Amino acid sequence: MRDDDLRAYVRRPWRVAAALKQEYWARELSKDPLATFEASQALWVHMRQIDPDWPTDAQRQEDLAHHLALKRAIDRAARVFLAAAGH
Repeated sequence: MRDDDLRAYVRRPWRVAAALKQEYWARELSKDPLATFEASQALWVHMRQIDPDWPTDAQRQEDLAHHLALKRAIDRAARVFLAAAGH
């Protein structure tokens, strides 16, 4: 990967993309406001059928640890991209 590639990536019109994403989800949720909630509930029921004790305290702690590690990795990557773009 070249420095110019990183700069081009960072300089993309991210605000436009974010606005389009927000518009998309607003339209989707206006069609069926409960769709994502119902999907999450279906997944919850499925997991409880497979493992009635799910999630255990240990599983919750492990999940949180994974989320925190991912957040740190994303933050590190963002700093690299921004530094490459001169921000």
